[in-house]
Amino acid sequence: MTLSAPDSGAAPARPRLVLASGSPRRRQLLTDLGLTYEVRLREVEESFPPELRRAAVAEYLAARKAQAYAPDLAPDELVITADTIVCLDDDVLNKPQDEAEAVHMLQRLQGRAHDVYTGVCLLPADGRPVVFSDQTRVHFRPLSLPEIEHYVQHYRPLDKAGAYGAQDWIGMVAVTRLEGSYFNVMGLPVHRLWEELAKLGAVGV
Repeated sequence: MTLSAPDSGAAPARPRLVLASGSPRRRQLLTDLGLTYEVRLREVEESFPPELRRAAVAEYLAARKAQAYAPDLAPDELVITADTIVCLDDDVLNKPQDEAEAVHMLQRLQGRAHDVYTGVCLLPADGRPVVFSDQTRVHFRPLSLPEIEHYVQHYRPLDKAGAYGAQDWIGMVAVTRLEGSYFNVMGLPVHRLWEELAKLGAVGV
């Protein structure tokens, strides 16, 4: 009887993906990519050194989140973390504390262009972190105070950086133009994510 030798050229098993985010938008984007993943959540402080600017802030926060999950990763797991920030000039607009702050943020954004950065960190249990970010420029038309107050009261965007979501009402009535990825504004630059996951052997068709 002849025994066949094991196929040494077989592709290694892909890592199991862990999404460290409570964002329903990020979950939907990964699902729409056809990826299988587990959601894992924990509290991570979202502070950053004051000298950081723009993309560096988003990348720092994404990497900080990933490090919080590193000790608990199984050998075959890869964690995905992300952080989205809105920048008006060099001011970082985080999630508003209340409705009054949300109204104030949107008053600052109305009639102007601003930048959205999403930083992403991919951390395999047995490898080094891969950190990257993407930028999208968003143009808002001028908004009236009643329009802003209507949005804040009915859509309560207190969980969103910059106090708005491009995928909901204000995105439809206020965003006049995007330069860059729409999905990046939603919270995940999926084109870059797929590219970097493929380099790590985590996805493919």
